[in-house]
Amino acid sequence: MLKTLSTISTSPEIMSGTPVFAGTRVPVQTFWDYLKAGESINDFLDGFPTVTREQAIALLEELEQQL
Repeated sequence: MLKTLSTISTSPEIMSGTPVFAGTRVPVQTFWDYLKAGESINDFLDGFPTVTREQAIALLEELEQQL
């Protein structure tokens, strides 16, 4: 089972509890949707400037460590 990731936060007050990048209102699912569609991390970051490159990379690294 996956442990809690430091790059993701959930709160009923933010996006009704949808997992978002910590400190933003950007759903993590949106990031996955971009990647699944063949878009680059740069494309995602251009569209969602409140998410930093460090956050996106850290999320991928945290998931890699858990696999």
